[in-house]
Amino acid sequence: MKGSFLKDFLMISHIETIGFLILLALIFFIIAKLIKKFDYSKLVIIGTIAGLLLGLVIQIFSGFADDPMKIGFVAETTKWFSLFGGGYIDIIRMLIIPLITISIIHVIINLDANTDISKLTNYTIITTLIMLAIAAAIGFLLSYFYGLGTSSVSSSGESMIVETKNVVDTFRNILPANPFQAILDFNVIAIVICSILIGISARGIMKHTEYQLTTFRNLIDDLHKIISYMADMILGFMPFAVVPLLANTIAENGLSAMIDVVAFMVILYISVIIMLLVQSVALMIHGINPIWYFKGAISTLILAFTSRSSMGVLPSTITTLTDNLDVDDATASFVASFSSTAGMQGCAGIYPAMLIVFVANSVGVPIDFNLIVTSIIVVSLGSIGIAGIPGTAITSASVSISGVGLGQHFALINPIIAIDPLLDMGRTMLNVSGAMTNALIVQKNLNRGKNKKLLDKA
Repeated sequence: MKGSFLKDFLMISHIETIGFLILLALIFFIIAKLIKKFDYSKLVIIGTIAGLLLGLVIQIFSGFADDPMKIGFVAETTKWFSLFGGGYIDIIRMLIIPLITISIIHVIINLDANTDISKLTNYTIITTLIMLAIAAAIGFLLSYFYGLGTSSVSSSGESMIVETKNVVDTFRNILPANPFQAILDFNVIAIVICSILIGISARGIMKHTEYQLTTFRNLIDDLHKIISYMADMILGFMPFAVVPLLANTIAENGLSAMIDVVAFMVILYISVIIMLLVQSVALMIHGINPIWYFKGAISTLILAFTSRSSMGVLPSTITTLTDNLDVDDATASFVASFSSTAGMQGCAGIYPAMLIVFVANSVGVPIDFNLIVTSIIVVSLGSIGIAGIPGTAITSASVSISGVGLGQHFALINPIIAIDPLLDMGRTMLNVSGAMTNALIVQKNLNRGKNKKLLDKA
């Protein structure tokens, strides 16, 4: 009974578990002491380094096992760490729906008369899909020239492919037929559409009738202040949260699994770096200094890297855009929300394109011009409506691989899925960086900077 209580209920049955929990508490204590000495971004970097080292120490104590989660103290330690890391992401996700809804309604009813909402929407969709197509092309071409998957690949286990839908049903599913169901499903595009319609309707009433909706406007203003304050307060704990988030990612994955697909991992991260350079070039073309951008965005990019949740860090993305990067509330809320769902350059761009090449080469399917063009189109359209939360890259992979006619070979990617958390870190960081750079590009095209700073970042 005692053993069952410690092992199955309390989950502290090994001395190593106690030691690592004490070590985590010590790291938290040190970070708390450094708050007055370092700024926020530096604290996040310190937390990231501490999380990396802590994860490596756990790996050392596990003897670099092939499956660390079968070791008792590793399973217990990572479970407790998830309370602080995963729990933090859960709290941030709590903000997503009210933040998006209230922010979009707030900015629309407070927009000046010269603001063109249709132009904002058009620029957002065009910018997002162009950048996504570039990301897919980079992942596809790098994988093709390397010959990813040309060596013999065996697969064990059942295929994890999910049912895919045609493009018409995909577009239908993102429409807000039931806003309450959209909230439950985290269908952010539907929530954005619904919020825009509410805002436009309220704006139309105030413009064309004698009703000025004073009570409604005051309510939205008050809610916006509350949700913004709450977001700032919660995001202040990010330097602590990145420690267990990154430590768990390192500790839970065995080295043998990493070695088996090291080529895929290397190519993916090279693709991420190239796409970050493409984003930098795009910013420079629009007269924005990319160094200034990365300085302002670094803390959110680190959180994205460690949390592996584009949607989970959406509040931080929007706050960073408005507070650090001089993007107005309307553009930040709309573009970031859209890009975190329908235009994820990592999870729905580079990654599925690479998997198509991997599977095609593994089964001997010729990679010709037709497959390249088809893949880029399928990947781009397949990105619509995919939620930005951990694990949904598998949905994107299913859509893309099925879309090019390789669905029956989906089980070949099981070895890659085994180390998906390590791949997801880089993918998610690129997703969030893409959302922020898209917002900056749209902002510059609309020439609607909150102040003159954005227009001077050249």
